[in-house]
Amino acid sequence: MSEVRFEGVFVPNVTPFKDGEIDEESLRRLIDYAVDQGASGLVPTGTTGECATLSHDEHIRVIEVVADQAGGRIPVIPGIGTNSTQETLSLVGKAEELDLQGYLVVGPYYNRPSQEGIVEHFRAVSEITERPILIYNIPARTGRNIEVDTVVELSRIPNIVGIKDASGDVNQTMNIIARTDGFSVLSGEDHLLFSICCLGGHGGILASAHVLPADFLSLCRATCQGDIEEARRLHYRLLPLVRTMFKEPNPAPAKVAMKLLGIIESDELRLPLMSVSAACREDMAGVLHGLKLL
Repeated sequence: MSEVRFEGVFVPNVTPFKDGEIDEESLRRLIDYAVDQGASGLVPTGTTGECATLSHDEHIRVIEVVADQAGGRIPVIPGIGTNSTQETLSLVGKAEELDLQGYLVVGPYYNRPSQEGIVEHFRAVSEITERPILIYNIPARTGRNIEVDTVVELSRIPNIVGIKDASGDVNQTMNIIARTDGFSVLSGEDHLLFSICCLGGHGGILASAHVLPADFLSLCRATCQGDIEEARRLHYRLLPLVRTMFKEPNPAPAKVAMKLLGIIESDELRLPLMSVSAACREDMAGVLHGLKLL
C-alpha cells in the first residue's frame, strides 16, 4: 500500500464477542462492511474496541485479524497505547510484525503525568518504530488533557503525523490546526466533525461511521470543496445517528447497530460495560429505519 493519507473517515472498530471470546467471524464481516461502505481506514483496539478489557494476546490477535481481512484494501491503524510506557512499547514491538500503516497512541491514562511526561511517552514510542503515529487525546477518559503546546512540540517529531482530538474543545482544536503544518487533525467527537472540517481539520475517527462511513466521508469532502450547504445537510441528516450512538456508554450502541444490520452476531460486551437499555435499542432501530437501512 502507498503512503497513508491521514484524512477522511476512519472506523474505530468494535470488537465482537461471543460467549466471552473474540468472535473472529463477525469481526471479519465487520471489516468487509467498512471497506465496502467506503471507509478511509480502520482503527481496531481503540476505545470503541474495548481495548481496556483485552489481554495483550487478544489485543494483538484482533489487530492481526483486522489486518488480514483488510488485505491492504484500506489502511489499518490500531490503537496501541496504554498507561504504561513499557507496556506500550511491548505492544508496538509485537505489532511491528503485522501489515499495518501506523498506530493510534492514547495519552497515558490514570497516572495523570505532566505534559513533559506525556512528551517523553510519545517520544519513546516514536523511537522504536518508523511507522506514523497519531496522538489520541481523550481527556474525559485519560484524566489528563494533552495541551496545545504539547501537541505542537510532538508534531515536530517526524513520525508523529497527526492527532485524534476527542477533547471536545473546538478552541483547542482550532489552535492545533493554526499552529501546525502538514499535521493531520481528525475529530474524535462525532458531532463535531462538520465544525472541525470547517476549521481546516482533515476528517474523523468516528464510532458512528460504523453505519454509514461513506456519508460521513461525503460530509468531509463537501466541506473541503466549499459546498457548505451540502455538508450542513449531511451533518443534520446524520445527527440523529450520532446522538443515539452516544446515548449510553460507547461502544454498546455501536454494537447494537451492527447487530441490527446483521453484520455481527452478538452485541455482547465485557464487564464493566453493559448492554444498552430496551429504550436505546428501540431508538437505534428507529434511526436505522429512518436512514432506510432496515
